Amino acid sequence: MNTHEYQAKAILEKYGVKVPPSRVVTSMDEARKAVEEMNFDQAVVKVQVHAGGRGKAGGVKLAKSRDEILEHTKNMLGMKIVNNQTGPEGVVSHKVMIAELTDISKEYYVGAIIDRHSASASLIISPEGGMEIEEIAETMPERIKTLRIGNDGSLKGYQLLQVAKFMGWKGDTAKQGKKMVAALAKAFIETDASLLEINPLVETPDGEIIAVDAKLSIDPNALFRQKELSSYYDETQIPSNEAQANKHDLAYIALDGDIGCMVNGAGLAMSTMDIIQYAGGKPANFLDVGGSADVEKVTEGFKIILSDPNVKAILVNIFGGIMNCATIGTAVVAAVKELGLQVPLVVRMEGTNVEKGKEILAESNLNINVADGLADAAEKVVEARNQQA
Repeated sequence: MNTHEYQAKAILEKYGVKVPPSRVVTSMDEARKAVEEMNFDQAVVKVQVHAGGRGKAGGVKLAKSRDEILEHTKNMLGMKIVNNQTGPEGVVSHKVMIAELTDISKEYYVGAIIDRHSASASLIISPEGGMEIEEIAETMPERIKTLRIGNDGSLKGYQLLQVAKFMGWKGDTAKQGKKMVAALAKAFIETDASLLEINPLVETPDGEIIAVDAKLSIDPNALFRQKELSSYYDETQIPSNEAQANKHDLAYIALDGDIGCMVNGAGLAMSTMDIIQYAGGKPANFLDVGGSADVEKVTEGFKIILSDPNVKAILVNIFGGIMNCATIGTAVVAAVKELGLQVPLVVRMEGTNVEKGKEILAESNLNINVADGLADAAEKVVEARNQQA
């Protein structure tokens, strides 16, 4: 789960990381009040969206007067950011952050991720801030250092000394920097983050270390124990069909094909999309209804698939392990009747009570094409799609 910059900064501040004073606004009335109360005569104004590259898209502006602050805020409220991270549909900024300008003498990069290779949390640092870490890795790999974070979020004393030396920090700046890095590592573990990034982390002319930007992504599987962070979820920052799927505990990702897929299990869903492609079709989505789907979940799944106007046929592929095929058969029949499904539907079922499930589909007298095996299902759904084209 992604968070907004202002939320990431609020978390970091709780752990002792210094951030510039700021205010988040959702209207011009709030903006005028914020400028007055914060006594801002100049500021940096930023759209709050779940995407990087905001500056290149016009979503970050420096304002040298109160009038400029308000003008930029007005332009950014409701601004749509479209880039390679958002996809062509883009994301809309409903919130704008107005922050105090920070004097910068040097920029750094500090972040933490889960390193799949070492199966541990890792700290990534670089004295080259303000750039994408991927760009630094490609052009200046020697300017990146990686350190392992303890399972309790700790860094050893010698590791902090290595950080200060690598970053070029000395004296009080080194003391601040080491404290900040230790705080970030602890915050990363304790928030169940998958990514926590400060870019840039800056040093002021006075030697202060300040986080002027931040990004935090939380492992969604850990939200049950992160009650405060789960409230940071912003459904306006994801496509409406994905937001609807989240409400019903469905895993959905829109794709650019025209064959809708409803499957139970992520691995089976990936295999289903592969074989559709192999048969000459293109999947319109990834949709995993999980191992405990019922009539409500299946119905919502169909609704979400059909919300995509490009869908010309649907393949339901279910393996009855925990799930009983009779249950899924009943759910499919109920959903098709409720929705008055107009596009061709192919169903492939295997596993627990599969014969009863197929019997339920056959006796429904609905236009449901039951397949024998996954290859047969893929061929039938592609053929049905072609007839609709």
